[in-house]
Amino acid sequence: MAESQLVHPPLFTYISMLTLLTLVPPFVILMWYTNVHADGSVLQTFNYLKENGLQGLIDIWPRPTAIAGKIIICYALFEATLQLLLPGKRVEGPISPTGHRPVYKANGMAAYTVTLITYLSLWWFGIFNPTIVYDHLGEILSTLNFGSLIFCLFLYIKGHVAPSSTDHGSSGNIIVDYYWGMELYPRIGKHFDIKVFTNCRFGMISWGLLPITYCIKQYEEYGSLSDSMLIHTIITLVYVTKFFWWEAGYWNTMDIAHDRAGFYICWGCLVFLPCMYTSPGMYLVKHPVNLGPQLAISILVAGILCVYINYDCDRQRQEFRRTNGKALVWGKAPSKIVASYTTTTGETKSSLLLTSGWWGLSRHFHYVPEILASFFWSVPALFNHIMPYFYVIYLTGLLLDRAKRDDERCKSKYGKYWKKYCEKVPYRVIPGIY
Repeated sequence: MAESQLVHPPLFTYISMLTLLTLVPPFVILMWYTNVHADGSVLQTFNYLKENGLQGLIDIWPRPTAIAGKIIICYALFEATLQLLLPGKRVEGPISPTGHRPVYKANGMAAYTVTLITYLSLWWFGIFNPTIVYDHLGEILSTLNFGSLIFCLFLYIKGHVAPSSTDHGSSGNIIVDYYWGMELYPRIGKHFDIKVFTNCRFGMISWGLLPITYCIKQYEEYGSLSDSMLIHTIITLVYVTKFFWWEAGYWNTMDIAHDRAGFYICWGCLVFLPCMYTSPGMYLVKHPVNLGPQLAISILVAGILCVYINYDCDRQRQEFRRTNGKALVWGKAPSKIVASYTTTTGETKSSLLLTSGWWGLSRHFHYVPEILASFFWSVPALFNHIMPYFYVIYLTGLLLDRAKRDDERCKSKYGKYWKKYCEKVPYRVIPGIY
């Protein structure tokens, strides 16, 4: 990524990269420690570090263990095997700036279903108790932390010596290349897509497994399952199930089609996602809350409604593109802009920009119900501590930044057509506000 392509000023970008590379790995451990050993209190963890300093962090950092390694390896191999062997529809991704079109096998829903059934069956028949995962979660996150940093180094080297497609290149800065990645579509062999594995199979499926793990742990700990944990888990599973139902659409998003495979995406999905994204449930294990039927049902309905709207936003745009702009939007012919652009190879192509339906409300309206859904699967913890809301805060910052980056990319790609689009849809994310 050249300096001219950076959305933020270069100095800010480099400082941000170095900060995230150095601070986020220990942050994952501190989040686990706070939820599991510090009563969910950020203040308690802060006071501990204030008194004990760096040595305190070293003391609470779990050491990687053999059992953690076995759990990670078995899970990774299981998901990799399902990704390769389960049947699936052939799906083509978007054409990249260099003219490359990736091809995928859409078997994510099958892999997700098989994994959940296998996990629950192992527990039901007494073969494997998921509470082992919770009891060794610190060691698992520590092992993932170090292992994923090495994995990102592998991706950096691979991008230099054995890139999988024409969509690769170096910025000339080792920190930028390690952080953002060298390749857009790295693969092992012809069929094993690395980003599909890290983002979808390892990361997203773990997001479905861990809330179930937390439910089982809470039940074993207290002899009952709180309605707060149940509501959190149901909304989360609805969201993750929605993701796999729509997985082929995800392959057209910024994560896959524009962000390269480096620390930002791959370490994030392998380590940050299993810890941060599941943190409300991690907190609830030892802090069961009784919501009562009326409040619990209200939160559940609101959360599922937000997940549905988020899905319908993506479905609406997908149908619009699939039918070349002929699909009805909210029962009417769609409003659209035909935009032409030039690829890096000099070829002129065109795209349709939808300006009605959900996409007429704001340019990234689908982020609004996604943020609200995360709030509704966090709010069952109520407001005794801020810890359950770290994901909501993080997601809001992430998506607002992503909206800015996507706007800058589209402005560069479409030029005057994007200006015309922004005139028709003036708000970036929140209608009437931003």
